[in-house]
Amino acid sequence: MASIFSKIIKGEIPCYKIAENEDYFSFLDINPIAEGHTLVIPKKETDYIFDLSDESLQGLISFSKRIAKGIDQSLGTIRTGIIVEGLEVPHAHIHLIPIYFEGQPVSLGRKTDVSESRMKELASLISNAVEL
Repeated sequence: MASIFSKIIKGEIPCYKIAENEDYFSFLDINPIAEGHTLVIPKKETDYIFDLSDESLQGLISFSKRIAKGIDQSLGTIRTGIIVEGLEVPHAHIHLIPIYFEGQPVSLGRKTDVSESRMKELASLISNAVEL
């Protein structure tokens, strides 16, 4: 059975897309812990991130780096954090968390409300800043 992320990649479920290439896809998390919280996934469905081939894992990290730089450039963060937990969806993924101030709580258990119009704006800002 295809994961929700595979359905997003195929366009069966809408998302706030940031960027994609032949192998990787990124989009805003719909349950963000900070404005601009972005998920980065391989297009090939693999449950556990450490089951990815070395080449795929390196590519995922490299793609994530480009997205993080776009987040930093467009949203004025002090940096972008990374969380790899991998329990909520059986599809390898990286959480990129914009950090706006020292001491900002960064935990997947907390959620911040972001309006649909702001999500669209964030996706556009980040997408326009990403250099692939």
